[in-house]
Amino acid sequence: MLQLFSDTSFKLSKRLTNSYSTSFSWGIKAFSTEYRDYIYAVYGYVRLADEIVDSFHGYNKAELLNKLREDTWKAIDEGISTNPILQAFQITVNKFNIDKELIEAFLKSMEMDLSNSSYKRDYYDTYIYGSAEVVGLMCLKVFIHGNQQKYDELKFAAKQLGSAFQKVNFLRDIKSDIQERGRIYLPDVHEEVFITNSSKRKLEEEVENEFRDALIGIMKLPIGVKLGVYSAYLYYYFLFKKIKSLDVDELLSRRVRISNFKKFLLLLKSVIEVKVLRLT
Repeated sequence: MLQLFSDTSFKLSKRLTNSYSTSFSWGIKAFSTEYRDYIYAVYGYVRLADEIVDSFHGYNKAELLNKLREDTWKAIDEGISTNPILQAFQITVNKFNIDKELIEAFLKSMEMDLSNSSYKRDYYDTYIYGSAEVVGLMCLKVFIHGNQQKYDELKFAAKQLGSAFQKVNFLRDIKSDIQERGRIYLPDVHEEVFITNSSKRKLEEEVENEFRDALIGIMKLPIGVKLGVYSAYLYYYFLFKKIKSLDVDELLSRRVRISNFKKFLLLLKSVIEVKVLRLT
């Protein structure tokens, strides 16, 4: 009955992902069925670690995160875990030969959130790599079925896309990050009073370049995942354009959102461009 447990583990990873991220859920639904469970497994694991850092107030977060790290390595090495989220994740890691270095970099970034409220440029880049770029690389391993040559070809674009997504999230969530988490995710910005339109525009220039580089790689992805990744790209790029049109004061007063109807239109646009126009 181990297969039943593993199947249920993937379903729980899917439910966890859907509960926390409607935008990623929309993109994953556009993947061919052969990819979906494994991408849910990656995001389920990422969400579990993120929640320890962001939500488990009143508990020893460092201890819980360290326990997750120990359980992660044990699950991967032994090929089994009684934790459903870890069970789905270890199956994915072992099936697609996901590098442990990527997982460790991610966990280190989660640790950084426990002791940092702002980031200088070098630490900021390290944080972005571990919290976002490596997640894109884990997904890329799934997309190309562990093919190292294809992985090396698309690695840069995957990192750029993960970085762009994360920085858009930072800009969107400035208000909640400051008020609820006491953090500022703009490089070399250390106090709320120093958040300016100039620092915002500097980060937006980086994001614009990253989106451009990422699109080149998206067009080279297998058709079974191209639609899903491209639809997520369109969603985040539209969100980014909306954020660019606002001043910092507006971002500090409200969270920018995209309506479900607009999400549907963006998904329809991606379907037309990828499947009808054969976007390459």
